[in-house]
Amino acid sequence: MKSMLARFFTEESGQGMTEYALILALVSIIAIGALIGLGGKIKDVFEGITGKLVSDPDAAGGGS
Repeated sequence: MKSMLARFFTEESGQGMTEYALILALVSIIAIGALIGLGGKIKDVFEGITGKLVSDPDAAGGGS
């Protein structure tokens, strides 16, 4: 029983995959939080760019 518990705590197979999964989950949470926090500002930037392109079609390089 003692050797089985010792082997359980020293066994490292699967540990790398678990660490990668935890890192991936952490990065995903941070990315989602950043998108939620900055979503309005990013939307404003794209709307500003779109507004300039629509009001001045020559700015897009489509003029003659």
